[in-house]
Amino acid sequence: MNEQHGASWSTAIQATLHCLTGCAIGEVLGMVIGTALGLHNAATVVLSIALAFVFGYGLTMRGVLKSGLALGAAFKVALAADTVSIAVMELIDNTVVVGIPGAMDAGLASFLFWLALVLSLAIAFVVTVPVNKWMIGRGLGHAKVHAHHHH
Repeated sequence: MNEQHGASWSTAIQATLHCLTGCAIGEVLGMVIGTALGLHNAATVVLSIALAFVFGYGLTMRGVLKSGLALGAAFKVALAADTVSIAVMELIDNTVVVGIPGAMDAGLASFLFWLALVLSLAIAFVVTVPVNKWMIGRGLGHAKVHAHHHH
């Protein structure tokens, strides 16, 4: 599968969904832990972003390690593949959540909290797909992962 001349939308969507999975796991865990510990909103957001990167990189590395790459090399691939994608997603995601009045203070039992989280991840997904498409089309981002997948 050689897509040197621009990436397909489906490839970009797949890469973004992959990133979204890691981001969503980290984001939700961060929000849950932060809220449960009664952390300040800023601390909760920082925790969520940190965990989003951990899970985002972790999921990519899992796939790359299966192809037989060493841990250090796999981490470099994950870094190259996901940094921009996760950063864009987290920036938008957290801006939306923080921007929705009361969402951060609503608490885990609140519908508003989860609605804000889902909405923010959905908006982040829509914005990140074209970013990933552009990057993959230039051999960047997830194109680096696909170089290590054995079809």
